[in-house]
Amino acid sequence: MALPVAFFGVFFAWPVASIVERGLRPDGSWRFGRIGETLSRPDILDVLGFTVWQALASTALTLLLALPGAYVFARFDFPGKNVLRAVVTVPFVLPTVLVGTAFLAVVGRGGLTDELWGLRLDTSVWAILLAHVFFNYAVVVRTVGGLWSQLDPRQEEAARVLGASRWTAWRTVTLPALVPAVSAAALMVFLFTFTSFGVVQILGGDAYSTLEAEIYRQTARLLDLPTAAVLTLVQFVAVGAILGVHAWTVRRRETALRLVAPERTARRPRGAGQWALLAGVLLSVALLILLPLGVLVERSFAGPGGYGLGYYRALGSLDESGTFLVPPLEAIGNSLRYAVAATAIAVVIGGLAAAALTRRAGRLVRGFDALLMLPLGVSAVTVGFGFLITLDEPPFDLRASWILVPLAQALVGVPFVVRTMLPVLRAVDERLREAAAVLGASPWRAWREVDLPMVRRALLIAAGFAFAVSLGEFGATVFIARPDSPTLPVAVARLLGRPGELNYGQAMALSTILMVVCAVSLLLLERLRTDRTSGEF
Repeated sequence: MALPVAFFGVFFAWPVASIVERGLRPDGSWRFGRIGETLSRPDILDVLGFTVWQALASTALTLLLALPGAYVFARFDFPGKNVLRAVVTVPFVLPTVLVGTAFLAVVGRGGLTDELWGLRLDTSVWAILLAHVFFNYAVVVRTVGGLWSQLDPRQEEAARVLGASRWTAWRTVTLPALVPAVSAAALMVFLFTFTSFGVVQILGGDAYSTLEAEIYRQTARLLDLPTAAVLTLVQFVAVGAILGVHAWTVRRRETALRLVAPERTARRPRGAGQWALLAGVLLSVALLILLPLGVLVERSFAGPGGYGLGYYRALGSLDESGTFLVPPLEAIGNSLRYAVAATAIAVVIGGLAAAALTRRAGRLVRGFDALLMLPLGVSAVTVGFGFLITLDEPPFDLRASWILVPLAQALVGVPFVVRTMLPVLRAVDERLREAAAVLGASPWRAWREVDLPMVRRALLIAAGFAFAVSLGEFGATVFIARPDSPTLPVAVARLLGRPGELNYGQAMALSTILMVVCAVSLLLLERLRTDRTSGEF
């Protein structure tokens, strides 16, 4: 059962290692001196500095704006709470290129807030930071709010009875219990923003560049593989360190706490202060999440002659600019086919890996578990370009095959499958499997009769997440998608890269279609899942 875990690790590391070898070993001998040369360049140091700074700033801003939301969703009961929680989670499964497009509709090209107090938002770093908050808001709400909703409020009430003030009781009782969850959420947000690509590519332009965006520029535009290889190594080491800290934080979360059902802690707001907090959170959700999505939809219908379906109709035909070899509308079918195939691959590999991790223990398993999380943080651009230069010789000459795109997308979906199924599989009583074996059932039949009925819902949720993230994958797909078979995110990026009102309108229309498909997938997941175990994704 450990074979799928090892296969996944090799398959993921192969393209990354190929990039490094091509860049640092061009003529058969290693040139490690290039590492020092590259890291001493002023432009590369600026990219490294901005990558770390914007990740720290995005993390701090996300925590500042999302922690009140985590408290509201954990402790307050109000109409439409479940629907709003699903809406808040929608941005997390949207492709980053769509997030950048949504904020571009707000702050760019005559957007609603293209200038604030004399500051052009579309040419400042604030657009990037706010887009990262939009994308990661749900990480804090789910991770911190899930635990907060299960903390027994009677412990804090007991401290109040003993004479502690409200602030002292919260600081000494609730805050220590929440620190591990807040730390885990902060590290996840930092990881996602540290490797940001689509948002920076759309909103940063040539003024701002992260490691991920610079790797893309060095490989796709400048063909400078040595620099790209060094940056890949730097990002790989940094992400490994972040995941190590994250694993340590997760182990701290396993400290015994007195937990209760969320239904026992949620209540109607009381007093003017709590109602004001609820109103403030709802307003921030409306401005940060609903407004960008709403403006994106509005722009997709606002043509030169008024509102209509002109941009949507234009998706069905080719223009004279040569942006596409096929009508942009075909990207919808391409994305759906690729996502279905990627989901099937991710569910099979991720499900087998989760089963293998369930039946073993020790440090080796924790190492495999961390390995399965690496695709969430390692450069998708590197993976995509690595596939392109690695899978080009028999028996793995796949550059001309359609399967290459689903394979790359499945790498991103596997961690979501493992993270969704692993807790449920570990909760299955081993004695049930042993009883089935005693009665003569084969291992396959025991799994089918014992495990499958219990994990069926988790399997569907895992498939839904894998489908959503595969549908929106951009970093790797932008390299390997064929010109005559673009995916939706790639098509949106191509349209935004072309001048003209028609291209911009079609990009808004395609983004709206992609958003609707992702939102429907997530709402179906919200109906399947039960938020009674934890706040983790």
